[in-house]
Amino acid sequence: MNIIITGGSNGIGKQAAQHLANDRNNNILIIGRDNEKLAKVSDKSSNRNICHLAIDLRDIHKNPDLLRVSIEKIFKSVDVLINNAGTLFNRKFSETTEEEAREMMEVNFFAPMVIIRSLLPIIKSNAHIVNISSMGGYQGSAKFPGLSYYSASKAALACITECLAGELQEKKIFVNCLALGSAGTEMLEKAFPGYQAPVTAEEMGKFVADFALNGCRFFNGKILPVALITP
Repeated sequence: MNIIITGGSNGIGKQAAQHLANDRNNNILIIGRDNEKLAKVSDKSSNRNICHLAIDLRDIHKNPDLLRVSIEKIFKSVDVLINNAGTLFNRKFSETTEEEAREMMEVNFFAPMVIIRSLLPIIKSNAHIVNISSMGGYQGSAKFPGLSYYSASKAALACITECLAGELQEKKIFVNCLALGSAGTEMLEKAFPGYQAPVTAEEMGKFVADFALNGCRFFNGKILPVALITP
């Protein structure tokens, strides 16, 4: 399978890529902004089946054709796309700058949409698109101070998952969304220093990887909470 994972240089994306790479029949492309970190993940693959592409998703909308052309040099078709990349600023609503708010919306919502739209011509029939949202963006969950814009951007990603599943049904492309609870990632540690997540990045990465391969056999257009507690 040809698999693309955004945000693949660390955290859940990195762990998902490493788990998927254990199968030599999988070819994984990880995307992120830090070429050095991406290269380290690629180099650790014993099957040599992880490659990487350094792209800043904050600016992807400025030249979406560049993304498509760059990916088509690596993959002629795509079986699985995991939109995992995200950014988070823990700020009170009144203290969040416009620049920070727009960056969260750009990376967490608009960038995945640009990626999907750009790659549609090479996304295969029966492919699976997995959008990684958050419990903060899950309707009915408790919302935490400091995460207003982050939660809103993830809620938008969840909602459009349902819309895309309907639109892409004729192409037999499956689209699902995982609303993840807290996991021990670098992003979480930076936003909430000292907080001990109940799940490790490795555990969550393995779950995401397995769902990306098999989830479309049972789900389409679904927003699935993945958390030990439902706040």
